[in-house]
Amino acid sequence: MGDPSTSIPGSESVQLVNDRDQINELIDRILKLAVDAGLKDAALFAVRLAIEEAITNAFVHGHEGLDTNLPVTVEFKVSDGDLQIAIEDQGPGFTPEALPDPTLTENLSKPFGRGVMLMKAYMTEVAFNSQGNRVKMRYLVS
Repeated sequence: MGDPSTSIPGSESVQLVNDRDQINELIDRILKLAVDAGLKDAALFAVRLAIEEAITNAFVHGHEGLDTNLPVTVEFKVSDGDLQIAIEDQGPGFTPEALPDPTLTENLSKPFGRGVMLMKAYMTEVAFNSQGNRVKMRYLVS
């Protein structure tokens, strides 16, 4: 997957605003390409959820307190059996290692960490840049 701060070679890049219809259209387009490249129907839900979580986190947490019209950048590449996607917000970033474990009893009611946990559970690889405002994910069809 390479350095999470660098772009994905040969990828398509889209500026996405916080509009549910645009988000769904982009995710549907990416998943159609992934199915054409070998992604099985059984994996569609998991991959969709991981992408939705990453995009939602970018808008809700990454852009918290910023202009609501700021776009996030979604970069993706689908090739035979391989989906790579990166989502970058314009916020200050965060430290992923500092997220509390959402499965611990004392954290069950806290609204932090579940999205990142799901992304890591469903995708083959997940990495954040050093600033914490860009996540790069990969799903390899087995």
